[in-house]
Amino acid sequence: MGTVEQVDVVVVGGGPGGSTTATLLAKSGHRVVQLERESFPRYQIGESLLPSTIHGVCRLLGVEDEIENAGFMKKAGGSFRWGTSPTPWNFNFAISPEFAGPTSHAYQVERMRFDEILLRHAAKTGVDVREQSAVTGVLTDETGRVTGVDYTDENGVAHRVLGRYVVDASGNKTRLTKHAGAERVYSDFFQNVALFGYFTGGKRLPAPSSGNILCAAFDEGWIWYIPLTDDLTSVGVVVAKEHAAKIQGDQEAALLRLIDRCSIVEDMLTDATRVTDGVYGEIRTRKDYSYANTKFWGNGMVLVGDAACFIDPVFSTGVHLATYSGVLAARSINSVLSGAMTEERAFGEFEGRYRREYAVFYEFLSSFYDMEQSEDSYFWRARKVTGAPTADLEAFVSLVAGGFSKEAALTDAAAVVERFTASSQALTEAAAKTGGMDTDAGHRMNHLFKTPVVREVMEEMNAMQARGVMGSAQVEPPLLDGGLVPSTNGLAWAEPDVVPVAG
Repeated sequence: MGTVEQVDVVVVGGGPGGSTTATLLAKSGHRVVQLERESFPRYQIGESLLPSTIHGVCRLLGVEDEIENAGFMKKAGGSFRWGTSPTPWNFNFAISPEFAGPTSHAYQVERMRFDEILLRHAAKTGVDVREQSAVTGVLTDETGRVTGVDYTDENGVAHRVLGRYVVDASGNKTRLTKHAGAERVYSDFFQNVALFGYFTGGKRLPAPSSGNILCAAFDEGWIWYIPLTDDLTSVGVVVAKEHAAKIQGDQEAALLRLIDRCSIVEDMLTDATRVTDGVYGEIRTRKDYSYANTKFWGNGMVLVGDAACFIDPVFSTGVHLATYSGVLAARSINSVLSGAMTEERAFGEFEGRYRREYAVFYEFLSSFYDMEQSEDSYFWRARKVTGAPTADLEAFVSLVAGGFSKEAALTDAAAVVERFTASSQALTEAAAKTGGMDTDAGHRMNHLFKTPVVREVMEEMNAMQARGVMGSAQVEPPLLDGGLVPSTNGLAWAEPDVVPVAG
């Protein structure tokens, strides 16, 4: 055994969720060790971001200017060939009427660069970042509470680091969540397989939508088309797990064959060439089986990002949920370590807000899949959530509630069907009114913003953006009944009637 040391918090994972958590803990004066198995920069999927991450979380971290100056592709929103209309339509999910202006955009990013910027910034903030450090074991005391981890460094030397909390931000392949007393529950509705690669020379949508992500439905599923640079494009085909056999064997042939099934993407790639060397030369697969753990914290361990939950990628929510949960986790840990409140009070807010955010995205995405489709195929029939049997709806309740929420709408199958039916109908009608690619970003988008499911899913993102744009002048009301509010500087929780600056 090499070194044995004591710190305040150990963060496992160097992705956006881990770096967000670690940075905000260090900003509050805590000693933080962040362990990352790989050496950065490293490849990662998930290139399309939302503005709340850029203008809310990154500004809170103090890294917004560096992100802005990195030269990433600016993203005004999303473009969709979805539903019964053959004409693509814009859904500027990144923009709300309150934030039309300089913060009404996000970026398409090469995650190798984006994640490294956040990790290096964490180190600049005071986090002890250790790459090529693989966690080999979790330490617990006689009560089962987590007290630290063992890890090996780049030379294979074993070390031990103890902390009052361990944050698991190690991604969807984590093996640590059991120590929080958590069990992973998979979605019955979102069990898809993605096959993806990278192309040069692909076309761009007409301005001002040229940086948008394009999502296009076809008979067996849907395709993402993400312009990472003026020349480089990420293209992925998403099919139901029952169609996984179609992507076995020659994966390049399978990818091209499925792209040819979707006319708009086929046209965008008319003059394109697939990248065949370097980090982008590999064709990869990803099982996007959406899930949530039954607990997001417990026994001194806190789950962040994909370690806690994952939702279908059609609206680019992965980095948003990771960084948002990192903010929530840091606020809760800061509040407990400062002695301002009990663990149950602080982490009750963490779990409540995090699970609520997952649930509203789940409802929105389920409703989006449930919109009227022109294709009469197994893929789309299977995603008609409003027609799901009661057993499937009970699984949904377990997934989004996790034993935490007591809302009747999440415990009554009939109420779930009624809500999804109303949401999918409202989205279908709003999409039809939104118009084509040349839609004015003004009044036509209001049709979408007026739908309850869109308003709800944007609520927390708007609040995060507002805090970033307006700073400490932004006073947020409690999000949960009897819940807490962010402290003035956004680094901790406070009771609604007293909002102190975190120490």
